[in-house]
Amino acid sequence: MSPTSAAPEAFTRAVAGLRGAAVRPEIELEEIGAPQKLAPYAFALGATVLRDGDDVATGRLILLHDPAGHDAWDGTTRLVTYITAELEADLAGDPLLPAVAWTWLTDALDTHGAGHTAIGGTITQTTSTRFGALAGPPAAVEIEIRASWTPLTDDLGDHLEAWCAMLSSTAGLPPPGVSSLTARAARGA
Repeated sequence: MSPTSAAPEAFTRAVAGLRGAAVRPEIELEEIGAPQKLAPYAFALGATVLRDGDDVATGRLILLHDPAGHDAWDGTTRLVTYITAELEADLAGDPLLPAVAWTWLTDALDTHGAGHTAIGGTITQTTSTRFGALAGPPAAVEIEIRASWTPLTDDLGDHLEAWCAMLSSTAGLPPPGVSSLTARAARGA
């Protein structure tokens, strides 16, 4: 069901919070089609993260709302995310990468005051080597983050800001206000 058709007030507030949150200029957000079979009400955002003009990470954040609630959700509203990014080849075998990637989410939620419960997810790291007609860079390393959590309030602006912080970490962006050395060198600084 679309966010404009007779939706419950809690869902309407949640969508407004997602639409109204401020994001970094390197993150391009757009409303995308939401899955319609997971909950009576759904809303979704897609994101592309740019670093030095290149797409370095993509993600989806899906808001699900069921006024009847779900025991597994521990509430009536659930946020679900999927993020993927290409990483530096030297991270391919790092056994700590999944644990570090998980803290990108949990730390971002805590830092932004995005109260939550029932958090869970998976981190997958893959290495691909191209051959023959697809030959290219020696290896590509990707990380996928799939997670979901139940927000404690209907105001989701802080959750979107936390999600964008996690996207930034996954994409390897420097903290806001800090220039990367490669970007400064390209500008001749």
